[in-house]
Amino acid sequence: MTTSDPLLLPVPLSYEQTKLESLPLREQPAYRVAQNAAACNLTELLAAVIGGPKQIEITEALLAHFGGDLRRLYQAHPAQLTQVKGVGEQTAARIKAALHLGLRLNLPNDSRPTINSPADAASLVQSEMSLLETEHLRVVLLDTRNHVLDVVEVYQGSVNSSQVRVGEIFRAAVGRLASALIVIHNHPSGDPTPSPDDVAVTRAIVQAGKLLDVDCLDHLVVGQGRWVSMKERGLGF
Repeated sequence: MTTSDPLLLPVPLSYEQTKLESLPLREQPAYRVAQNAAACNLTELLAAVIGGPKQIEITEALLAHFGGDLRRLYQAHPAQLTQVKGVGEQTAARIKAALHLGLRLNLPNDSRPTINSPADAASLVQSEMSLLETEHLRVVLLDTRNHVLDVVEVYQGSVNSSQVRVGEIFRAAVGRLASALIVIHNHPSGDPTPSPDDVAVTRAIVQAGKLLDVDCLDHLVVGQGRWVSMKERGLGF
């Protein structure tokens, strides 16, 4: 009976250690986030969301793909995220969910907040609308006590007097029996300075509101980190 020579047994393939495994526990993303999320960098936060043994490699590839720009990552469609190696549909969904959850922190806890100033209205949508790549026009519907009934998106595209149909802006207001509304749209350029078209559209909305007995209280233009109240500037009112 012969015995196998251990020196002739097949040599196992070398094992490639992941970046996560090379880190001590205290430096791993999940541990760092659990201890103090505010002290974590973008790579650590995103890696903790992605999870898995190659979370750091996937995170680095994802950030490289989008130029390290969190704004571009937020704007990306899930299908664009899955173009990065290692990002499946479920991972893309988790990333989108995490980014949108962060925005919800800026929303009032009250399901029907009261609008007492232009700043109150801006706080409802500024965080999200400042990230949009195209112009969106939304209407905040209010009851007689200025409680928010709803925030309705009525238009996407260039906000100018030749394309915006004023009737569409008041359709939801009439349906919800709103007594007033506030119009809000964004400037993807980041500069919230109202344009001549913005003024013309506002003037038409205000006049239509008087006929329909639905007051247009303001028209806000949202930019990157800033917003402008056209009512305060006397533009179109």
